[in-house]
Amino acid sequence: MSACDLAIGFAGNTLDRLSELREDAARLAKLALAPQARAVVFVQSMPVLRAEGETLAALHPLPKARALGSILAEVLLGRDATGPIFALLLPDEAAQAEAPLDAAAFIDQRRLVLPGRPELQIHDLRSLANKQALPREEIAVLAQAKSILHYHAHHRFCPRCGALTLSVHGGWRRDCPACDSRHFPRTDPVAIMMVTDGDFCLLGRQMHFPEKMYSCLAGFVEGGETFEEAVRREVKEEAGILVGAVRYVASQPWPFPASIMIGCEARALSREIVMDREELEDCRWFSRAEARAMIEGRHDQGLFAPNPIAIAHTLLAHWLRKD
Repeated sequence: MSACDLAIGFAGNTLDRLSELREDAARLAKLALAPQARAVVFVQSMPVLRAEGETLAALHPLPKARALGSILAEVLLGRDATGPIFALLLPDEAAQAEAPLDAAAFIDQRRLVLPGRPELQIHDLRSLANKQALPREEIAVLAQAKSILHYHAHHRFCPRCGALTLSVHGGWRRDCPACDSRHFPRTDPVAIMMVTDGDFCLLGRQMHFPEKMYSCLAGFVEGGETFEEAVRREVKEEAGILVGAVRYVASQPWPFPASIMIGCEARALSREIVMDREELEDCRWFSRAEARAMIEGRHDQGLFAPNPIAIAHTLLAHWLRKD
């Protein structure tokens, strides 16, 4: 099975991103006036959905989306077979929360509401993907929107001179009128690796993981290193394991807040674990039989693997299919 055959969470975005139109303000304005123009809407990092009976819908007619309140950012995401799709960001105060944000929580458990709009629901994107509450393509569009809107929410001021920047090019660049510098959205690369030694794999857990869940080791790629070098460094730092051969398997957009996960297989050259307890709560070798029981939800100690939306699940399943 090739990497392109694997089902990857938050992937599957089929929009034509219309990058050739981003510099044409007149054509962008015309797209926004199209009767078929729609938008996804975010507030406090969560998508605002329409309830249609028992189902949820992520796309709103653009005029109705704009009427929800003041808009902090508007971005052209692209166009599907129906028409153009935009992403809109509402100010945090547009929504009321019944519980505060727990930054350490694995899933955002807040219950947010837009006052006076009971037909609209606000849900955590990871929960929507876990429950498959929306079509795969819509989840992918929401992932694109979440990442780019996070950029606008957190990069309003020029890092060079501190002046307020302006959103241009359909929302895909911010320009500083004070020092003429240009700033582009960033995507942070993360190496995530399935470390194996024969019929054993190395899995760990962080303190904020759901109880009894184990996953692949992962870490940000640093400046001046390849993905392969990042894999070897992170495994050595977190688990004390030396790694030899590294092979790319697949990648995944990960909009929490704006990363790309680079999924790899890595061959271990050592077995003794020396764990970094600042990074991991536990780390151990699992046999192929144990790993299969974890991914199938029948481990005798209740241990389990990440949900299928995570590329860690994909890497583990890919290794098990090689048996």
